[in-house]
Amino acid sequence: MTMPDLAHDLTGKLLIAMPGMEDPRFAGAVVFICVHSPGQSMGLIINNRMEDITFTEMMEQLEIARRGTPPDVPVCFGGPVELRRGFVLHSSDYKPRGEDGLRIDHRFAMTATLDILEDIAAGRGPQRALLALGYSGWGEGQLDAEIQRNDWLTADATLELVFDIAPERKWEAALESLGVSSLTLSSEAGHA
Repeated sequence: MTMPDLAHDLTGKLLIAMPGMEDPRFAGAVVFICVHSPGQSMGLIINNRMEDITFTEMMEQLEIARRGTPPDVPVCFGGPVELRRGFVLHSSDYKPRGEDGLRIDHRFAMTATLDILEDIAAGRGPQRALLALGYSGWGEGQLDAEIQRNDWLTADATLELVFDIAPERKWEAALESLGVSSLTLSSEAGHA
């Protein structure tokens, strides 16, 4: 049995949808990859802000008490899987209670419990965060095949790109981080 080559581990990276993306759920998407392994991959779309719900409204629905003015935490459509489940992508300065969080790298972590929402509402949360409803998932070899098919570009994630840039600007900003202009992209691709 040969071990898979994890030299191209995409954990903590960004996927940038190419203009030819055939799946309309991912058109213009920037996806933060939380887990990438030979068997499966999981990520959160970070640039598709939900217009019909705010973080404050979400706290009210969940009956979570707020202290002072609630932070402006973007609520994004994280992907088409488990839309009723929330995931908080956040800076690694926040330590979840117990073993409930996923440390992605030295800058990013993800937590999917109510505790983090309570802590954000009480002013004890991470310095930077976004809430994603649902997630994006790929089975064995699926994401690698999509990358080979030129559905995605990959880029390094930065705290500024993930948390500080307005969602509607993230796709172009992610391309710019690679030195690519959206005006020069084509939906046609070639392979050498």
